[in-house]
Amino acid sequence: MSSKNIIILGIESSCDETSAAVIKDNKLLANIIANQEVHKDFGGVVPELASREHQKNIVPVVHAAIKKADIKKEDISAVAYTQGPGLLGSLLVGGSFAKSFSMSLDIPLIEVNHMQAHVLAHFIEKEGETNDKPAFPFLCLTVSGGHTQIVLVKDYLNMEIVGETIDDAAGEAFDKVAKILQLPYPGGPLVDKLAKEGNPLAYHFPKPNVGELEFSFSGLKTSVLYFLRKEVEKNPQFVSENLNDICASVQFTIVSILMDKLEIAIKKFNVKTIAIAGGVSANSSLRQEIIKLANKTNCKAFIPPFEYCTDNAAMIAQVGCYKLLEDDYARLDSSPKARMKFSE
Repeated sequence: MSSKNIIILGIESSCDETSAAVIKDNKLLANIIANQEVHKDFGGVVPELASREHQKNIVPVVHAAIKKADIKKEDISAVAYTQGPGLLGSLLVGGSFAKSFSMSLDIPLIEVNHMQAHVLAHFIEKEGETNDKPAFPFLCLTVSGGHTQIVLVKDYLNMEIVGETIDDAAGEAFDKVAKILQLPYPGGPLVDKLAKEGNPLAYHFPKPNVGELEFSFSGLKTSVLYFLRKEVEKNPQFVSENLNDICASVQFTIVSILMDKLEIAIKKFNVKTIAIAGGVSANSSLRQEIIKLANKTNCKAFIPPFEYCTDNAAMIAQVGCYKLLEDDYARLDSSPKARMKFSE
């Protein structure tokens, strides 16, 4: 099947963003995202509230995407949806809508692995654009609130995890430290913002002693907690007086851990192209450091646009394009998976 005259509707609902996107002939025409503000009062995503918000948002968001793309629903060739991993209640909303849409129009249904989609976000192109894209094989560091992985990408649908976290993800570490510092949700972007005004070498936090390509961030959270308790006992105003330096030092440690492991992987797999993906790939320090690492190792680095770092349906539709060309369709009795192997 040729990519010409193919129109894919993508549906993303793995966590707290309801998103729909339309790709035509491998060009992105629309990418609509509805964020959920309801979780801010709870300091994190509440699964039950998230699924209810998805139910409110799914129809308006899909309608807006189709309207912006200036197509009719009858023009759509296939519908791709996030099967997992993610919050089960949230996934059920997107999956149920996608199945109903597929049945009503008698078009193929395509399951998408959310983490594979983050990697392939690098191949999204808008109408009128021609972007430089990673050459295969390449290494992609996927970093989010729930995942930290080094992925060897051999082709669009042929990927292998070669390293991952054994406990907390990097994004989770950012959020947990932010909570310790009593920063409002979501804390990760605030840590990044405050770190820009701080000294990254002000405080030293230990790096984990784990396997060659393994990550661990649970110990960092504990180290920061004990450090702050000790300092606050001596000076109750320590956090407020040194907030920027604390954030900068924590961020420096997390990013250093990520870059150390990626450098090992570059040498191990002898690649010349590296990339980052996932929500934490929006972090300014990570974006700067991967460029430095690329220069150091004589590699080419790829950094996704901010709009494709966080959860979005454009990346789901992009994977849908490749799967449709391979006739890789889902059955209507397929079900969402809160936990999903990367190879699925």
